[in-house]
Amino acid sequence: MEPKIGVGVFVFDKTGKIVLGKRKGSHGSGTWALPGGHLEFGESFEACAAREVLEETGLTIANIRFLTTINDVMEEEGKHYVTILMGCTPAGEDPMPKIMEPEKCSAWEWVSWEDIKKYYEAQVAANRDGKMAEFEVKRLFSPFLDLFEQRPRFHPVASYSMLE
Repeated sequence: MEPKIGVGVFVFDKTGKIVLGKRKGSHGSGTWALPGGHLEFGESFEACAAREVLEETGLTIANIRFLTTINDVMEEEGKHYVTILMGCTPAGEDPMPKIMEPEKCSAWEWVSWEDIKKYYEAQVAANRDGKMAEFEVKRLFSPFLDLFEQRPRFHPVASYSMLE
């Protein structure tokens, strides 16, 4: 099976918080992830990011930039993605993400990168200690785990700001 191309989008508010959604109905159900999806034939990374964010959150985005790439091998699900991570800001004042695809996402929240790092650390510790069944903090979608493992010094807000 050949890898597929995915695009994940860091949507930053004015304070640097990031939109996270709770996945539903597909692989990774119950985990928290960035808006995003599959790159379509002939589509640019930027166009894919804009389309996916609009489809999933109702947000129109601007200032779209490439941040990094990760390799996501999901052995249990028999899936392999190369995931392009993009950064952007919402267009307009005080944007609030909406649940546009209720069969795919049950919630959207603005979360700091520091909180996401804490979720990652707690999830790794729970997995290591065999306590995932009792895990009560937001469980991150596996590409987030890959991001922390493959790019340990990556900080999306700092990376995005360097490109401005």
